[in-house]
Amino acid sequence: MKHVPAPVPREFRDRVPAEPGRLVGLRKQLTGWLAGLGVDGERQEDIVLASNEALANSAEHAYRGGADGVIDIHATAVRDEIRIVVTDYGAWKPADPADTIRGRGLLLIDRLADHAECEYRGDGTTVTMTWTSLPEGAR
Repeated sequence: MKHVPAPVPREFRDRVPAEPGRLVGLRKQLTGWLAGLGVDGERQEDIVLASNEALANSAEHAYRGGADGVIDIHATAVRDEIRIVVTDYGAWKPADPADTIRGRGLLLIDRLADHAECEYRGDGTTVTMTWTSLPEGAR
């Protein structure tokens, strides 16, 4: 009997506590999902790095003063596009202009994704990133 692997779901979704230490497992899951879709090499690294940056920003900045919170990630693969949406439900904290070492996360996301946008709402922040022109196996 021939073994046929199960198809990779076209959607990846998770909710994690907004704690930086919890993001390692999520990065591994996202990497595995992308590999299962046939995305590899530099493209996979770009997607994981940009997604991690959005997740880390939420974990570090959205819930100030020790407030508990969660971060949602919703990734979809449709035709030749991967879309990843990272949402928190905290309060946006603008970058400190005096801090010349940090505050480049959104710029990094913008450079790594084919398209990125950040929506600031009264009840949180959503970062949406898309990558197109994926390899045939990822479609």
